[in-house]
Amino acid sequence: MTNIILRGCNGKMGNVIAEMVEEDDNAVIVAGIDVSKSKEERFPVYYSFVQCNVPADVIIDFSSPVNVREMLDYAIKRKIGIVLCTTGFSKEDQRLIEEASKFIPILRSANMSMGVNLILKLVKEAAKLLADSGFDIEIVEKHHNRKVDAPSGTALAIADAINEALNNQYEYVYDRTDIRAPRVKNEIGISSVRGGTIVGEHDVIFAGSDEVIEIRHTAYSKAIFAKGAIQAAKFLPGKAAGMYAMNDVIG
Repeated sequence: MTNIILRGCNGKMGNVIAEMVEEDDNAVIVAGIDVSKSKEERFPVYYSFVQCNVPADVIIDFSSPVNVREMLDYAIKRKIGIVLCTTGFSKEDQRLIEEASKFIPILRSANMSMGVNLILKLVKEAAKLLADSGFDIEIVEKHHNRKVDAPSGTALAIADAINEALNNQYEYVYDRTDIRAPRVKNEIGISSVRGGTIVGEHDVIFAGSDEVIEIRHTAYSKAIFAKGAIQAAKFLPGKAAGMYAMNDVIG
């Protein structure tokens, strides 16, 4: 049984994770950390880690970068790992996270979906085989109209995975409006669509002469991210100190 402390337990993703863990026979949330209160609390909820003294195996963080040092200090003191799902960390935050990983296992991923992380592996293999055969590479990502950043972190992670497989020789092109020239070989085009309530869709297009290969991932709900976070939480206890990714979970 994996005992979990859930930071951000009363947020949207926190509620989804809590509901899914209730149906998991191999995991339980023993405590939550959140600055807001909920009418219905399934487990003890504390305002900060300073107040929490509940034994646990791992922390899932789906909150914000605020007070990340407090969480890291808590985990180091108790020698438990962290599944870090929060984004938007400053350079100083990232330095603290890297330093903490010398003492505890920390798993970070641009996207917690198992499917997206499988795609990261697939596009690497596809790029190695297709780029030298003259295939152009384009990524199109679609999200809801409330998303403020573009391109998505997942689209960039896909581009980075492809570029890594191709010895980092490719440049990213986000806007062709001012380009009056044919497409060059060593570029990856990245386009963003924003509309409606699209949870998330990523298309990777390998366009060759007279044939096109597409790899697509579609998210229909946020539950896929919660599922990945729970899988990661069950994977992390007992691992050596260091930085981990979802690729380590899916093998």
